[in-house]
Amino acid sequence: MELEIQTYVEKLAGRAKDTCPVLASLSSTQKNLLLAKMASLLEAGTKKILDANAIDIENAVKKGLTKTLIDRLTLNEKRINGMADGLRTLLALEDPVGKTLSMWRRPNGLEIGQQRVPLGVVGIIYEARPNVTVDAAGLCLKAGNAVILKGGSEALDSNRILVQILQQALVECNLPPDAVQLIDSTEREATQVLMHQNRYIDVLIPRGGAGLIKAVVENSTIPVIETGIGNCHTYIDNDADLAMARNIAYNAKVQRPGVCNAMETLLVHEQVAEDVLPQLAADYRGAGVELRGCPATCKIINAKPASEEDWATEFLDLILAIKIVKDVDEAIAHINRYGTRHSEAIVTNNYQKARHFLASVDAAAVYVNASTRFTDGYEFGFGAEIGISTQKLHARGPMGLESLTTIKYIIYGEGQIRE
Repeated sequence: MELEIQTYVEKLAGRAKDTCPVLASLSSTQKNLLLAKMASLLEAGTKKILDANAIDIENAVKKGLTKTLIDRLTLNEKRINGMADGLRTLLALEDPVGKTLSMWRRPNGLEIGQQRVPLGVVGIIYEARPNVTVDAAGLCLKAGNAVILKGGSEALDSNRILVQILQQALVECNLPPDAVQLIDSTEREATQVLMHQNRYIDVLIPRGGAGLIKAVVENSTIPVIETGIGNCHTYIDNDADLAMARNIAYNAKVQRPGVCNAMETLLVHEQVAEDVLPQLAADYRGAGVELRGCPATCKIINAKPASEEDWATEFLDLILAIKIVKDVDEAIAHINRYGTRHSEAIVTNNYQKARHFLASVDAAAVYVNASTRFTDGYEFGFGAEIGISTQKLHARGPMGLESLTTIKYIIYGEGQIRE
């Protein structure tokens, strides 16, 4: 079985690599026609997609998956239309491929420049979120890349039909369908084999929980862009507009708790804790949020005692840790100790504190007076995103089209030789 999986994955990777010269030479017009075709076929295939997704949901319920995970897995007509709209949004975005970043002339007459080019083959390993299948394919193709997708077993039927539709669009646009590949296997060995295809795959992007990302980083022989672990915080300062603070803190936790940019820990300045926490706690309980607090918090509201582990946990659920702090510096220290460098927010009307927070918090996205839920490629104007990078090399934050390219040097000469 292992040999069969090895051969299967290598063939898919090799076929994807073979499409790279074609994809790299596509014009922006050709790419946009492809994306428009994909969007139309997705909408036309709504019933087939929903039928396949229903099988995944039924299996997920039988396996006892949490409501939050099932929500991430679930597709409906609105979400399918959203995927199609995401592809159409890419049409209006500037194509980064071929863009000359700079050009300079050397004393010997050589003209040297930097030009954006596709990465090549991008591998995506992700969990039970079938929308990632479409977002990843659209972004990769617009940036001139082939893509190999390894989704979670929970979404296998959904991913199968989505990739079939995307490949159909490639065929109808006279482009190689192998540019979008799905590893159609639930065997763990398939993921292990994929992580060692550095001969064919240029970069690997894991999207999912901490365990998945850690496993990919530690085992891959392909360069990895870390994404997505989001132990995010909101700090309510003593100089905050408390009505604004309650709205932001509620939205950051409740609007969609199972995603990486949802708030997991609320930090509150000790001077306003008694003013803001009782009403906010009532709002949270009305939404079904379980509260876990530090000793000072538990004296003000009814909450379970928070453990050391709670401060470091990405719950991805209706669970919130709350800590009262003495000032903005204690809030910053807590965030930099327990955060995952994803998204952090301060609510304050004090300009100096806001500037201090922005400069001192180590994260890909730092907010002043806004919900962390906006850390998203679509919300940032990227059309969609391949993931949210929490590392510092190559790309950081929501990764759009430009993050899926690299540079090469182009040199024009007139017969120069080196002495």
